[in-house]
Amino acid sequence: MQFSIKRVNAILMKDWKDLLKNSYIIFTLALPLIFAAWIGRIGEGNSALSGMIINLTLVIVGAFIQAAIVAEEKEKNTLRGLMLSPATTAEILIGKSALSALMTIIIIIGSIFLAEFKIPSLPLFALTILIGLIIYIAIGTILGLLSRTVMETTIIGMPIMFILGMGSMFKTMIENEFILKIMSYLPNEQLDAIWTGLNNGEAVFTNFLILLIWIVVILALTFIIYGKRRFDN
Repeated sequence: MQFSIKRVNAILMKDWKDLLKNSYIIFTLALPLIFAAWIGRIGEGNSALSGMIINLTLVIVGAFIQAAIVAEEKEKNTLRGLMLSPATTAEILIGKSALSALMTIIIIIGSIFLAEFKIPSLPLFALTILIGLIIYIAIGTILGLLSRTVMETTIIGMPIMFILGMGSMFKTMIENEFILKIMSYLPNEQLDAIWTGLNNGEAVFTNFLILLIWIVVILALTFIIYGKRRFDN
């Protein structure tokens, strides 16, 4: 079946109309901007704090909003109908992800200005954001598919928000070297390492490679879980 932009656009427009009616999602969108404005006042352009707010935006907007959008479809019993429609898996997943991606990009741009984040290399920085979007939105899709309600996504996703969004804040409290080593391979740590490396003129190829591995693994999981949800009774 040929890929249809019209089907993707129809799914996107439906999600946009639903977003305008959902005060929970609108409030969630504002949180990273509030944090960014606060960091901009106290951080004086500190790259570590600015990197944290970008990671937090990817988690809150990219993952949580995506999870809420998918879970809301399940809660309204409309997701199965969408899965059984003529739309392909790619069309549905891209259509359901488009709004989250757009909102994430807008909030990141706003956060960069509010937090006074100095972009070291625009092309490479944009590439990291694209990679981060794919990873976090895929995580959000998985959360939404595994949750029964929008509220359940918050409960399930809270540990992910702390680990991927603010994990760097708690690293000093962890003494176990094995746990610290595992944490160093997480997407947020790799993104932070790339931004720091770009600022310091260091090589970041290995970090990009690890993130690409994350993309392959997380997308494979997304398609597998989606397939099970599509054919389960």
